[in-house]
Amino acid sequence: MDNVDLNVLKTIAAWTAAEHRVVLGTIVRTWGSAPRPIGSLVAVRDDGQIAGSVSGGCIEDDLIEQVRERLLDSPTPAKLHYGISAEEANRFGLPCGGSIELVVEPVVAHSRIDELLNRLLQGERIERTLELATGRVDLQPGDGPDRLLLTATHLTTRHGPQWRLLIVGAGQMTQYLASMALALDYEVLICDPREEYADTWQIENTTLLRDMPDDAVLALKPDAHTAIVALTHDPKLDDLALMEALKTEAFYVGAIGSQLNQERRRARLLEFDVSPQQLERLHGPVGIRNGARTPPEIAVAILAHITAERYGYTIVASPAVKPE
Repeated sequence: MDNVDLNVLKTIAAWTAAEHRVVLGTIVRTWGSAPRPIGSLVAVRDDGQIAGSVSGGCIEDDLIEQVRERLLDSPTPAKLHYGISAEEANRFGLPCGGSIELVVEPVVAHSRIDELLNRLLQGERIERTLELATGRVDLQPGDGPDRLLLTATHLTTRHGPQWRLLIVGAGQMTQYLASMALALDYEVLICDPREEYADTWQIENTTLLRDMPDDAVLALKPDAHTAIVALTHDPKLDDLALMEALKTEAFYVGAIGSQLNQERRRARLLEFDVSPQQLERLHGPVGIRNGARTPPEIAVAILAHITAERYGYTIVASPAVKPE
């Protein structure tokens, strides 16, 4: 769950506490080009105020109208479709051919929004199951990545912290990378056993680990929603993290350093029981090639590459264009 959707739940809690009636909408299906991903939330208050977004356009306007006309008085959830045809997609401000399906539910006591929000704020991952015939909700611990499952009878969604970024090294560049990753809703962990760096770490909402990097990786148990980046320039630290990280399911493993240093690093890692297949997963030099030179620019390059890998995009460098 990203911060946008978490803020939707916070807003719903505030609105219901002020005795407003509220309808919650969840994107359950998309076709073609859709502005927001499956699982995104939107809330509409009885006076037409809205929190969150599903299109940034006319869908919200129509949703407000439907809430006022009938959805607030509906005792059970309902489904809404937008943009089923190209003509309708254009009418609702969607890219041509795109379409969205929403499940909308009146927020009542058995919606359990307050309980869900409180548990999320405590760092839990929650699986929420909505019974479509009654609107009743069941909340259970939700291990694993985010998912959405819609059947004829139930809507099941998972909420809570998902993407994690472990950065080895608490130097200047890490400060920029950590701050940017927080803005993209990563849980950010910093590993640095060196007192001269760890003692001065001050970025809020991050977790500082003083373990040796290999121990930190093993304790973290990286899954397919974890990225690991080594930034110390010290082989004694970076290599320790990489030799364990490359054996995990982490979706991104990278290390800073020149091309020559990367070749030397790869040779060392092969001596530490890292297989050639595992070594192929190492991104080094880390980040996309965008001409970055300063620490914040390099942090942008790293996070851009992590983002591409996260969504399964392959970045292909464009040929240089000579000025005429």
